[in-house]
Amino acid sequence: MNEAPPCRESDVLIVGAGPAGLALAVALAQAGLRSTVLEQASLASLAAPAEDGRDIALTHRARRILETLGLWQRLPANEIAPLRQAQVRNGISSLMLPFDARAAGHEALGWLVPNHHIRAAAHAAALDEPLVQVRGDAQVVGLSVKDTHASLQLANGRTLAAPLVVAADSRFSTLRRMAGIGARLLDFGRTAIVCRVAHERDHEGIAHECFFHGHTLAMLPMAGRQSSAVLTLRGDQAAAWLALDENSFAQRLQAAFGDRLGRLHGPGLRHAYPLVATYAHRFAMPRVALVGDAAVGMHPVTAHGYNFGLYGVDTLARELARARGRDAALMPALQAYAREHRRTTLPIYLGTNAIVQLFTNDHTPARLLRGAVLRAASLLPPVQALITRQLTGAGQPARP
Repeated sequence: MNEAPPCRESDVLIVGAGPAGLALAVALAQAGLRSTVLEQASLASLAAPAEDGRDIALTHRARRILETLGLWQRLPANEIAPLRQAQVRNGISSLMLPFDARAAGHEALGWLVPNHHIRAAAHAAALDEPLVQVRGDAQVVGLSVKDTHASLQLANGRTLAAPLVVAADSRFSTLRRMAGIGARLLDFGRTAIVCRVAHERDHEGIAHECFFHGHTLAMLPMAGRQSSAVLTLRGDQAAAWLALDENSFAQRLQAAFGDRLGRLHGPGLRHAYPLVATYAHRFAMPRVALVGDAAVGMHPVTAHGYNFGLYGVDTLARELARARGRDAALMPALQAYAREHRRTTLPIYLGTNAIVQLFTNDHTPARLLRGAVLRAASLLPPVQALITRQLTGAGQPARP
């Protein structure tokens, strides 16, 4: 005999009020589904998220999803920077692999937006939805899955239940572990140091990705004459870079990047993040689904992290809308979501990791191979076009 579900106030419980979890709540509200978002941080920190150094490259499909959800319209227009070209270099070689938006028939390959603005926009949009409730200081300490519902136990002693719970609580998801879902973890043994840096010349919307001996450096165009510097180092090197004063840091950054943008100056607050990629063994099980980094945590080199989060939100909301009010249709909807999200993400996840491992291997055979790879790609326009389609996410529709 099935246990009767306890009283519930939501169709979906979402754990994690990051930009993926909040975007899902808005998407569900647009489909007429009620959700409660549980976040262990305070509501005040959600309303005014701190600058964290991360700048997100959004694809065309991701932008369409954000527009549909009403998030794009809430972003400060003067903080959105179009990415018109990307240039990839191998060390000090003169060989350069270019990607040009115009050659692909687009105004931009994508758009770069500071992460804290995306978080603020997602929070504001969620608060404007009557079917969304956001709770801060809500730490989940237990999960129980029954035939008819799933329930979450909170640290304050409360229990909440719903037909479905969704983990959106980071690539090291606690809820994913509570559900018994494992994940592949690939620790690159590297640390990314990110900060804003000003420069003399206009970046012209060009992103630079430079693979050097022992480290990589990306310079991503932001609004005005400034770029987001992303320096990837071995863990044992990162501490020395972080200990430098502003002038010394700018000088070392200048020595690594050269004078393509003129003199670099005024580096902002530096943030450091360990680089670990994750891929969940399953994206769904009875009464439980994963979205955002809880499902797929990407290395940032191909800038697909939050884009994949939005693609998952788009797909899961569409499938849940189709199953609305029919409990028997819930699991088939989750299975459909899992299949589509795996098809979308797995090839790029594996390809990204292979690229990162090749381009961060400093042994001579690997250095020769990556030079050959860049030469081959630069001579094969179809390869560049394929990579450009993946970078832009163009041609992939958002849900109606």
